[in-house]
Amino acid sequence: MIGFAFCGSFCTMGAAYSQMVELLKTGYEIQPIMSENAYTVDTRFHKAQEFRERVESVSGRKIIHTVVDAEPLGPATPLDALIIAPCTGNTLAKIAGGITDGAVTMAAKAHLRRDRPLLFALATNDALSQNLQNIAKLISRRSVYAVPMKQDDPIGKPHSLVARMELIPQCLEEALVGVQRRPLFLE
Repeated sequence: MIGFAFCGSFCTMGAAYSQMVELLKTGYEIQPIMSENAYTVDTRFHKAQEFRERVESVSGRKIIHTVVDAEPLGPATPLDALIIAPCTGNTLAKIAGGITDGAVTMAAKAHLRRDRPLLFALATNDALSQNLQNIAKLISRRSVYAVPMKQDDPIGKPHSLVARMELIPQCLEEALVGVQRRPLFLE
């Protein structure tokens, strides 16, 4: 079973969802997880309830969206891998700092207790500033892998990085055998 956690980078949630569907088509079972914002906030990209219904319908599982429900994902209900896509800078920083104040960060903490692969697909405007140290901290940690990323607008948003969501299936396969896909930073 693969955990697939959505965070509130709303403009990239659709691309992440498409990759979750691709994983389901190839035979993976998916346990969806959502941060509080991903679970509750309506945006110009989608209504929260409609997005939740699509995720639950296609995965056939209820979304984990509380700390209490996420905690067993390590010891009692182990996952083969956990994907966080999109992974916001806020979530990245919390995982790097050991903060577990939401469903996604608790899922990550619980999952990493068993040294199984955690794959993050970053989408944040501060990756090349405040969060650069957190990227380094996580990718140097055992069992943590990153989906290769690129600057989406080097002039208008010079510190922004967005993972190439379409690489999630290949990156998952590689992470499951302990390989970090390279190059990590794309043009």
